Amino acid sequence: MTLSPAPQRLDRTRADLAEFLRLRRERLSPTDLGLPAGGRRRTPGLRREEVAALAGVGLAWYTWFEQGRNISVSATFLENLARVLKLDAAERRHLYLLAHQRPPAEAGRTWCTVPPQVRRLMDDLPTRPAYILNLRWDVVMWNAAADSVFDFSAQPTGRRNLLWMLFVVPAMRHLFTDWSAQAPAMLSTFRRDFASAAGVPDIAELVDELQAVSPDFHAWWREHDVHGACMGQRRLHIESLGDIAFEHTTLTVDESRHLRLVVYAVAPDEPGAEAFAQWLKARNTT
Repeated sequence: MTLSPAPQRLDRTRADLAEFLRLRRERLSPTDLGLPAGGRRRTPGLRREEVAALAGVGLAWYTWFEQGRNISVSATFLENLARVLKLDAAERRHLYLLAHQRPPAEAGRTWCTVPPQVRRLMDDLPTRPAYILNLRWDVVMWNAAADSVFDFSAQPTGRRNLLWMLFVVPAMRHLFTDWSAQAPAMLSTFRRDFASAAGVPDIAELVDELQAVSPDFHAWWREHDVHGACMGQRRLHIESLGDIAFEHTTLTVDESRHLRLVVYAVAPDEPGAEAFAQWLKARNTT
C-alpha cells in the first residue's frame, strides 16, 4: 500500500509552486524571449498566455498549473517551462521538486574543474590518500599521499583514469591485494556511472578501448553486474611494507558535476599504520 503525502504538505507545496512560477514569470520581459514589447502592461513580466504558448500548452491548463492545482505534468513540459522562464540549474531542480516531488535527471558530465578549497582539504590529509574522480573515472586531482600509493603523476595525462590503470597498468594488479575480486567489484560500480552518462562519447570510447586491450575487462563487462558504491575495507600492497589494510569511502564533492572524493585511511587495527605514516613522510620529504 502506498501512502499519499499529507494534505497539509501538498497544500503548502502547491502554494510554493504557484508563488515560484509567478515570481519567475514576472522577472522576465517579452523582449527577453524575442516577443514584441507591446503596450503598457498592468502587471510586470510575461503574461500567462505568453508562457503557455512558448511552453506548448493551453492557457487554461497552464493557469491551473501555476495556481498549484493537482494536475499531472510531464518531464518534457517541465523542461520546456524551465527553458521559457530561463531557470538556472538550481531553479530547474527546485521546479521539479515542487511539481514532481523528485529531482530531474542530470546530464552526465566528465571534464570538470575542482573547486580550490577541495584541493586545500586534500592537502590537509597528509597520511590519507585522497583523489577526485569525475563521471568517467578520470583522476582529476590527488594529494601527495595518493600519488605515493597510486603513482598517478607517472601516468600519461590522457591515461590518468582509475579504470584504465586498474585493468591496463601492471603495477595496479600488484597494488590491490586480491585484485581478481576487487577489480570486478569496482567495475560494477563504474557501470552505474556509465548508465548515468548515456550518450557521452568519451565514456563509451573508454569502454571500447578497454574491451579491446583487456580480456578481463571484456569478460566482466559482459556480465552486467551492478553493485552499490565501493566502500569498506581494502588491502593494498605497499612497497617494502607489505599488505596494509585501509578503510575507504567516497564522498560527493559536486553532485551536479558528478565529482567525488575518494579517501583511504589506514584501518584502526592495522599494525602497520605507523610504518605507513613514516613511509609517506620519507617519500614526500625527499
